[in-house]
Amino acid sequence: MEDSAAVLGLLKIVYTIYVFAVIILIAWFAKGVTDPEGKPRIVKPATFYTYVGLLIFVGVSIHIFTFNKIPWVETDFKRHTIEKSADFDASKQRFDIVVRQNKETGEQKFYLPQDRLNSDGQMVIQCNKYIVFDVVSEDLTYGFGIFRKDGSMVTQMQVTPGSRNDLMWQFPKNGIYTIRSTEYSGPQGGRYMTQKDVIKVVGCDIDDARSMGGN
Repeated sequence: MEDSAAVLGLLKIVYTIYVFAVIILIAWFAKGVTDPEGKPRIVKPATFYTYVGLLIFVGVSIHIFTFNKIPWVETDFKRHTIEKSADFDASKQRFDIVVRQNKETGEQKFYLPQDRLNSDGQMVIQCNKYIVFDVVSEDLTYGFGIFRKDGSMVTQMQVTPGSRNDLMWQFPKNGIYTIRSTEYSGPQGGRYMTQKDVIKVVGCDIDDARSMGGN
């Protein structure tokens, strides 16, 4: 799986260039409609509409050629076969997580599977193995986000009560990651809904420099 940070960096460049091209189109059109009547046009209508057609073509092409680079796309398409394959062991590659608010203290928290944690309280994940985070909300709508040490997000999903909320992912680099709610669930969520360094990825050839990776 492609690293989400690398994909985002590339898409920032691509879409910045594309947005500037669209701005040029808007400025071009605005100049044409505000020119005094009878003033000869510098650019012929055929050229203008060719430019519009080219922007549409490029915009569609960007999505076609990059959709396989978006980390979660291929996994979503193949998930039904991945979970049935001999390489997927649910007892080792599925983590059941519950999130709820303590009615007495008001504390909102992710409750991790205690029998799956190491001595440091971390879920240990093997490099490039498909992992499923199955998160169940018992009361409110939350979010489940995985974040690097520098604060950038790896991936996330919404967690709603009474719904299936599971996320399949692969980690291509060693690293230590934090989980955090990405949905507002009240003032208590901001205080308690972050659990630092609870995911540890090992077994890769390279470390995630943005997550202080390492074995």
